[in-house]
Amino acid sequence: MKKALVLALFVLFALPMVAQTGNKKPGINKENCTFTNKDGKTFNLYGKVKIVEHFPDIKVQIVDSFEDLDVKVVEHFPDQCGKVKLVEHFPDVKVQIVNSFPDIKVKIVDAFPGVKK
Repeated sequence: MKKALVLALFVLFALPMVAQTGNKKPGINKENCTFTNKDGKTFNLYGKVKIVEHFPDIKVQIVDSFEDLDVKVVEHFPDQCGKVKLVEHFPDVKVQIVNSFPDIKVKIVDAFPGVKK
């Protein structure tokens, strides 16, 4: 009887927590143009970006083909998927440029930025 009660309480409290953590799956969400890191933090793939050497939010590799995201660097209105403005202060996301083991592979473009389908 006691084991059944403990099992019922475990199912009652543990399953909703598992269901909530399943929603924050690491990787790119193509519908929302966001990236969720392994800690469960979500970042937009547009906006103000600061390039850093240490403690990034996202590790990025710049490639010429097989990219996850096409990025256009703009001076004004980085409010659409793939459009970024490089800043030094008050960034939306901090990015580290790496040569291996990236979170996202990007290609710098002049037109049609966004997530690859």
